[in-house]
Amino acid sequence: MIKIAPSLLSADFANMGETTSRLSDWGSDMVHFDVMDGTFVPAITFGPAMCKAIRAYTKLPIDVHIMVEHPETYIEQFKDAGADYLTFHVEADRHAHRTLQAIRKAGMKAGIALNPATPVEMVEYVLSICDLVLVMSVNPGAGGQSFIKEVLPKVEKLKALREKNGYNYEIEMDGGINEATSKLAAASGADILVSGNAVFKADDPKEMIAKMHLAKK
Repeated sequence: MIKIAPSLLSADFANMGETTSRLSDWGSDMVHFDVMDGTFVPAITFGPAMCKAIRAYTKLPIDVHIMVEHPETYIEQFKDAGADYLTFHVEADRHAHRTLQAIRKAGMKAGIALNPATPVEMVEYVLSICDLVLVMSVNPGAGGQSFIKEVLPKVEKLKALREKNGYNYEIEMDGGINEATSKLAAASGADILVSGNAVFKADDPKEMIAKMHLAKK
């Protein structure tokens, strides 16, 4: 079954603890936590202090996605905040291999992200030490955008490379994921789907997550 990771970027910021605590009851597999620094992307969102605060409200894995410059400087901070996954953008790091190693050494699962216009070839030579590869299906920096279907071949390529080389990374898609696009992502080979508005603005978030779980059948 595909994993669903609701993005707190679409949650009620005034009630983050209460909202996070509901995710398990809704059937979520992970909590997706978006970090933006106002430089790599225009917006500013959460930081390690917020991550540490919500850690007390859930036993689900916290999947931290840092859209920041100098991602290596955040490793210890998110380790101390209780993150389980730490994913950074290859476009923001000249030394991605070293950063992936450092994340793993800190005890977290190491992920690398690709913007819509970034080809898989940019990360091909570090895939052996990735625990997760995040394919952005919108441009990073804001929620509520429409799914970019042209990135689906990247998921297919990542799946083929994993099978060919015996790698173990999970493939995650983030951006514009709803009931319809979850089926496209799953058919292409995604293992984890990040969904914000489709979950948090649904009349019944539990039902929406259940429908997305069925996307891979």
